[in-house]
Amino acid sequence: MNAELFINVAPDEMQIALMEDKRLVELRKEKRNVQFEVGDIYIGKVHKVMPGLNAAFISIGYDKDAFLHYLDLGPQFKTLQKFLQQVTSRRTPDGTLPHVKRENDIEKDGAIADVLSAGQEVLVQVVKEPISTKGPRLTSEISIAGRNLVLIPFSDKVSVSKKIRSSEERNRLKKLLTRIKPKDFGVIIRTVAEGKEERELEEEFESLLRRWDDCIARVREVRPPALALGEMQRSSVMLRDLLSPDFNSIYVDDKSFYEETYNYVKQIAPDRTDIVKLYNGSVPMFENFNIEKQIKQSCGKTVSFKSGAYLIIETTEALNVIDVNSGNRSKNANNQENNALDVNLAAAEEIARQLRLRDMGGIVVVDFIDMQSAEHRTRLYEKMKECMAPDRTKHNILPLSKFGLMQITRQRVRPVMTIDTSEVCPMCNGTGKAGAQVDVKELIEQEIERVKEEKGDGKMTVKCHPYIYAFLKKGFPSQILRWKARYGFGKLKVIPSQALGIVEFKVS
Repeated sequence: MNAELFINVAPDEMQIALMEDKRLVELRKEKRNVQFEVGDIYIGKVHKVMPGLNAAFISIGYDKDAFLHYLDLGPQFKTLQKFLQQVTSRRTPDGTLPHVKRENDIEKDGAIADVLSAGQEVLVQVVKEPISTKGPRLTSEISIAGRNLVLIPFSDKVSVSKKIRSSEERNRLKKLLTRIKPKDFGVIIRTVAEGKEERELEEEFESLLRRWDDCIARVREVRPPALALGEMQRSSVMLRDLLSPDFNSIYVDDKSFYEETYNYVKQIAPDRTDIVKLYNGSVPMFENFNIEKQIKQSCGKTVSFKSGAYLIIETTEALNVIDVNSGNRSKNANNQENNALDVNLAAAEEIARQLRLRDMGGIVVVDFIDMQSAEHRTRLYEKMKECMAPDRTKHNILPLSKFGLMQITRQRVRPVMTIDTSEVCPMCNGTGKAGAQVDVKELIEQEIERVKEEKGDGKMTVKCHPYIYAFLKKGFPSQILRWKARYGFGKLKVIPSQALGIVEFKVS
């Protein structure tokens, strides 16, 4: 499999696209100043204890209080609170834990009011970002993730990923980390740690300990609610979790961000730095690599996938609904069962891709085309599990019900990615009435004149729909050549952009 990551950096937003074999499978749009990401650690204050929910609402600086359930406190919550008190009172010199006497574990079926009260300070970590009207969801079981290891304070356990099959390798890694870790720190050894040398794992463990020390130093200095330790940039998190031998390119279109990405890859995989590439082409990166086109084709309400078959995707507050339609497929009517199976199997592949692409979470109900054969229904269920296997997000799939519905649950940690692929009619601006026809060429030229007056002798860029671009290039000398001759060949650039409507244009 050929995997490529594209990072498009704008002043206020960053887009991250993951392509597998030239097919868009994941897309993220992140505001540059985003807060409350999964993995962020906060020093918060209990705002309200809700015994009926066995949970508490915590103030961490978001406009809505965050939610902390009793089951997410962790068995060593009392020890964590004791440590936090010593840190804030400056009785603990650093982030080391041996200074703290371990308390008894809290009861598994205890009550939130027995351990928390209003106004109390707590150290918490975001496990689910704010979604719709809900604030973030929290846990007090703190963990700090690295490329190969996950550090867990207040735990002595060393766990090895179940995906590492070799018992010899599992024992080697477990003995290695048991030897190098301090007391009262637990470790989860991730799958990518398989075969790694002792020196590399030891260096990463030391860096995770330093991050923990930074977190404690921050807790000592700030007043709650405040951020104690921020997760890395989302692109770095994706690299940390995704980077594998299948990755052969990481394109970044911003020089400073390219340097950050290069340094991070150099840190986690020194022998793979050649895959990080700075994109500086004249055509926007997402246009050049056909990503913009795939976004428009794949992120609408209706998604076509095979020989006229298509999906209808609706997202509500409670659940996501997907309807599978055979469309205008021309198959033998006598073979309706096989036709339904063919469409459903192809739909399973596209649905698995759509769940990753839109990051759909919660409950997903899929209405497949009805099939009578029990064998075909079982085959579809197995196909769905196979297609969902590469999805790193926790999920569960149930067999088809007697109504032909398949239920899927997928962990939801951030809002569903929604992209409006519809466009306002450029001829009438959505009014239904077209005004007098004015030559687009004239409008573009007027805008060039206006921008030239603002910029003086500065460089100008014209972006327009590919159809308009083709029209402007037609003939000799073309309109583009005439403009360049008039405004300066080195000062005017005309770029086609599929992101614009057919008569839209931008001059900057």
